[in-house]
Amino acid sequence: MDWVNQPNPFRRFRGAPITALPILAPEEQIPSPAFSEIHRTVPSPQPVSITSLSRFFEFSLALSAWKQLGQSRWALRSNPSSGNLHPTEGYVILPSETGLTAGVYHYAPREHALELRKSLSPELLSELLKPFPPGAFLFALSSIHWRESWKYGERAFRYCNHDIGHALASSRVATSTLGWDMALLDGVSQDLIGSLLGTSRDGDFPDALGREHPDCIAVIWPVLEKSEGYSEDSTNSEKANLHIPMYLEPKIVEKLVEGDWMGTANQLSEQSRLWSVIREVAHDSWKKVDSQETLEISRKETTKIESDDNTVTAGKIIHQRRSAVDFDGVTSISSVKFLHMLERLMPHVELKQSDRPMPWDLWPYSPNIHLLIFVHRVDGIVPGIYLLARSQDKIDFLKENTSPHLSWTTVPGTPEDLPLFLLQEGDVKELAKRVSCNQDIAGDSAFSFGMFAEFEQTLEEKGAWFYPRLFWETGILGQIMYLEAESAGVRGTGIGCFYDNPVHEILGFKGEKLQSLYHFTVGGPIEDTRLTTLPPYFHLQKE
Repeated sequence: MDWVNQPNPFRRFRGAPITALPILAPEEQIPSPAFSEIHRTVPSPQPVSITSLSRFFEFSLALSAWKQLGQSRWALRSNPSSGNLHPTEGYVILPSETGLTAGVYHYAPREHALELRKSLSPELLSELLKPFPPGAFLFALSSIHWRESWKYGERAFRYCNHDIGHALASSRVATSTLGWDMALLDGVSQDLIGSLLGTSRDGDFPDALGREHPDCIAVIWPVLEKSEGYSEDSTNSEKANLHIPMYLEPKIVEKLVEGDWMGTANQLSEQSRLWSVIREVAHDSWKKVDSQETLEISRKETTKIESDDNTVTAGKIIHQRRSAVDFDGVTSISSVKFLHMLERLMPHVELKQSDRPMPWDLWPYSPNIHLLIFVHRVDGIVPGIYLLARSQDKIDFLKENTSPHLSWTTVPGTPEDLPLFLLQEGDVKELAKRVSCNQDIAGDSAFSFGMFAEFEQTLEEKGAWFYPRLFWETGILGQIMYLEAESAGVRGTGIGCFYDNPVHEILGFKGEKLQSLYHFTVGGPIEDTRLTTLPPYFHLQKE
């Protein structure tokens, strides 16, 4: 690695007007609900304002702490990232009702501020957002591939897409604390996203490898409350308002982005290296076509947040989330906590999308990712190799495309709607290490797992544009597990280095129908006592 040319982890647009977001105390103005409640209840919605937007970014993409060792200091963020390199950039398209100028804003995490890239016509933006619920705004993510390829080479493309999944999940969790809903508008082409964000403007990105790859866009809105006069006897015209488009009107976007933009992207490195394979796969998996689908959304019961000094809030869990660097090889977890974690990974596609558990109400697809689990230290669960099928209707497919010698034994004590199977009993700590590039963290944990995809058939049916979304789904799973591990008193970390073929051999994969994509591990962390932890925005007070 060329340490001299390590990319700047912070994107700025020089010359763009900047609005600082208020730095909020943990319970200041907007209290955080208990972490245990965010999957079950919806808090009363906060109005969209500079204060609530500050909390949204604080819990999704902001700095969560600084670490220091000697003269070296580096930032951690609310959203996890491969190698802590953070290729993901965030944008919001805000109407003037928020109290800010209607426009396209880039989020600057180091400053906890919004950079105005383009002022927009309030009338045209209102027309674009008209099909969505009151208070709606748009949120988008892009990737700077160079930030990852500097260290990881051609693997960077998949790591960037893991991180898009991490950021989507962290953003959905953030919205849940504010009483906001969120839906991925995956009917929008990447050309249209690039136009709306300004990432397609060559002149604004003089550093070629500092260019941003527009990945996805979502709509966020304060939840529609059932208490607002809605009943099951509502007229058809009222119920029609509960369908939203999963796309944006291209002609309105084209008009919106006309005219002057503000700011020029900063150069991230003095020198950089082009990885042609990343450019090729990014081109081949580009979503070129807009699709016009709709989503039925639900009105929801809301509750007032009540907490006391003993409440473990969602904000606390988000702030303390870390990636473990080492495990003690001793800590175990209870079977209750283990099964609870796995239940959080189930999308429950038998429900309509908006009624699925958070964050799966964001995701418009059936699950394509399943888990190969190496259990080491789970009290009440025998050590061995397990498989979690993330939908009941996928079990037969998985059995047909794995080794006939696997036992597929139902695990006693598991909930009926959790398809967890014991495939092979025994001590698998060394096996887990071996398939994860001989890394001790895979075997010194309480459990580790590999995420594998329904690969060949999915891409044949949907097309190459769906390839990144397989990694997004693994990133969503990873972020859920990061937070659940913290809540359970342990810690998790993603494992980006693993051996595909040995994983495939364990399960007896046939051809390319199933493919290993991402590994993860959870256990008792060993803290590095040499490190000093500093508050996330102490530097703003000094400056």
